[in-house]
Amino acid sequence: MTDRAPQPVDRQLPTEESRDLLALVREIAQREIRPKAAEEEDSGRFPREVFTLLSEAGLLGLPYPGEFGGGEQQYEVYLQVLEELAAARLTVGLGVSVHSLACHGLGGYGTKEQQSAHLPAMLGGGLLGAYCLSEPAAGSDAASLTTKAVRDGDDWIITGTKAWITHGGVADFYTVLARTGAEGPKGITAFLVPGDAEGLTAAVPEKKMGMKGSPTAQLHFDGVRVPDARRIGEEGQGFSIALAALDAGRLGIAACAIGVAQAALDEALTYALDRKQFGHPIADFQGLRFMLADMATKIEAGRALYLAAARLRDAGKPFSRQAAMAKLFCTDAAMAVTTDAVQVLGGYGYTADFPVERLMREAKVLQIVEGTNQIQRMVIARHLAGPETR
Repeated sequence: MTDRAPQPVDRQLPTEESRDLLALVREIAQREIRPKAAEEEDSGRFPREVFTLLSEAGLLGLPYPGEFGGGEQQYEVYLQVLEELAAARLTVGLGVSVHSLACHGLGGYGTKEQQSAHLPAMLGGGLLGAYCLSEPAAGSDAASLTTKAVRDGDDWIITGTKAWITHGGVADFYTVLARTGAEGPKGITAFLVPGDAEGLTAAVPEKKMGMKGSPTAQLHFDGVRVPDARRIGEEGQGFSIALAALDAGRLGIAACAIGVAQAALDEALTYALDRKQFGHPIADFQGLRFMLADMATKIEAGRALYLAAARLRDAGKPFSRQAAMAKLFCTDAAMAVTTDAVQVLGGYGYTADFPVERLMREAKVLQIVEGTNQIQRMVIARHLAGPETR
């Protein structure tokens, strides 16, 4: 084997503490996540013990306040943690992003009483969360959701079905968007629902192209009773809470995409340096060298784009347009890079003996989740040209 294997990403981090944090994440990824990734993805095994370990290490609440058990890390640091985890196994990286998304509503819009009561366990108490916005007939048009929450004294009764829920059936809590008023975005309210609530059941997980170790399932709410004390924000504020969460979540997806792309490039480069044809490593041939150069350029550009958006968020500035751009570019780049990685490995790339075919299958879903890339283009265009007039 060649001794010119890819080196860890040279990251620009703001503090010595954040550099130590990334070193810890790399160690956990190399020791606990990467070695089992291929086998467990193939068998469809969800690595709940890994999320327990990450919680114990303080890695499930990085961008949240320390007073509630969070890590008080800037988003530019948190996203690079996600990238490292996703490079080891997307089920884990994306799972951490989804967990953070599920905490966003309470963290940003909950009362102090609610935050004190629930956030410590959510951020560092071993719990795992999920986010319930989409429905069978309400995907890109999320404002048309029909799951209802009806007031009953000091409680709400939730009835309906949510779809495409990452961690569906295994999560300890769900942030649920339900209709409490008239049609449209202003009639939606957010709730924090326990995973073991009576009347809440999960369907059989979807059979997916990739990320087989991450359960994605419909959730059925059959008269689930939730106290008003678990309502997040004001009545009718749910959709704006959801959009704010998605802006942050899209950056998480972008970071995960670059992690997957980086893993694919690393595999392709190692193979190209080691594999010999016509008496030379195939990395000597200009056609492959140019492919590797283009792959690396896409990854660097995507990383710079998501970090620029994260720094805007950290500075308290608007970042919605930049988040959509980052999600769009990084996930398209991941699809292109993983496809090229399969090509570099040739026939071996098409087999499960090497991880690039799995990375290619996993990259595809990132162009779809948390707003398809067609939706991202709509968001960007609205920032540029205003709402559609038709």
